[in-house]
Order: sequence, then structure tokens, then C-alpha cells
Amino acid sequence: MRLDAKRHIGLIPAMTDSADLKRAAAARALEFVSDGMRLGLGSGSTSEAFIELLAARVRGGLTVLGVPTSERVAEKARALGIALAKLDDIAPLDLTVDGADEADRALDVIKGGGAALLREKIVACSSKKMIVIADSSKLVAKLGRFPLPVEVMEFGHATTAARLANAVAAIGYPRVPVILRSKDGVPVKTDSGNLVYDCSFGVIADAAKLAAVLSSVVGVVEHGLFVQIASMLVIASADGVEIIERTV
Repeated sequence: MRLDAKRHIGLIPAMTDSADLKRAAAARALEFVSDGMRLGLGSGSTSEAFIELLAARVRGGLTVLGVPTSERVAEKARALGIALAKLDDIAPLDLTVDGADEADRALDVIKGGGAALLREKIVACSSKKMIVIADSSKLVAKLGRFPLPVEVMEFGHATTAARLANAVAAIGYPRVPVILRSKDGVPVKTDSGNLVYDCSFGVIADAAKLAAVLSSVVGVVEHGLFVQIASMLVIASADGVEIIERTV
């Protein structure tokens, strides 16, 4: 059983712009970072706002070691002067701060819109705590509105997609669109050289059950359901910054 506590901290009623809200969430998460920490650096626009604020603290004397979740994040962190290390050299990490494509109040999350889900999950699961930061548009009653990314091996990927569709149909999700992600007519590849299929569930009734089924499909490398991984959500809205914590 999981119990969640919530509270509002720091009203920001004048902020309705998405970029301002993302920065407000990032600033609140930064308050949980202390000197000497080993940090997982997440991917996406909200995470990049956090990295920019973190870099300002580093320039002011804060010492941290970061592990990036994508090549893009590594490049940005280096350019801003944040020291980086290999995960295997410094794990376990003290904290990972990352964004979300969707999150619910049970602290389950969908990630992978930026095609970094495999590395994001490896880093998150190598951390003592994970803080997820987002604006309020990402907080939902039930996951599934955002198409769930599933990372698969390129070899035989169409057969993997067929197995995937059959597997989810067997647990009550018939006719789920399983769409190969592409850009300019070319399949998108992750930093690990894999492909991504986006699966539109609409509503996910049981995230843990679906996660287990997806993980069992041959050819699936990872999926974007982060179930019981996040320790805290930091959600910024025009009314303030809300913190939702896992207490059990």
C-alpha cells in the first residue's frame, strides 16, 4: 500500500507560461541538492531548466558530479561547466532529477517522449531517490493519454511490434495503435541504437500489470512506464508549486 502526502509551497500566481512553470518546478527541486551529491541529470525541457539552474549554483561553488541520461544532456551539462562521471564509477547516485510526459498522484510516470527512456530508467534505478519535475499539464488522474514509448531492438522490430500488440490485447487493451516513431520519414533511433514504438492506450487501468507484460515481450528493450520509481513529484501551476511525496 502506498500513501501520498501533498502540500503547496511558494505561490506563483503570476506565472502561467509553460517555460516559467517548468523553471519554477526546477528551482524547487534544486533545493534538495546539497554539496558533494552524485546526481542523475534527466532529459527534456524541464530537466534542461534544472540543469541551467544547477550550473549557476556550480559556478557559485557547489560541487556535484552528474550522470547524464542522454548525449544531448551530456553536451549541455559540459557546456555549462557541470562535472560528469560514468554511472558505473559513482553509483549509487544520491538523487536523480528528471521530467515527465505524464505523472499521476500515485507517483507513477510515463517517460520517453525524447527517446531517452532506457538510459533514464537505468539512471533512476541506480539512484537512492528520484524527483520528477513538471508543469501541471503533465499531472493526470490516470496515465495513458500520452502515447507510451516502448524501446525495441531494430532487428525484427515489426515482429516485436506484433507480439507487443497481442500481449496488451490479452490483458484488456485490444486494438491499441503501435506506431513506429519516425522523423522526416526516417525511424528515430535512441542513443543506444534502438527504435521506439508509441502505443496509445488512452487510459491505463493498472500501470504495474502493464509494465510487467511489456517487459516480458521478446524484443522489447525497455518501456516508458516508471512504476514505483519516483520518490517525489514537484508540480508547478499558476497556483503554486505542489510537492507530492511517497510516504510509504
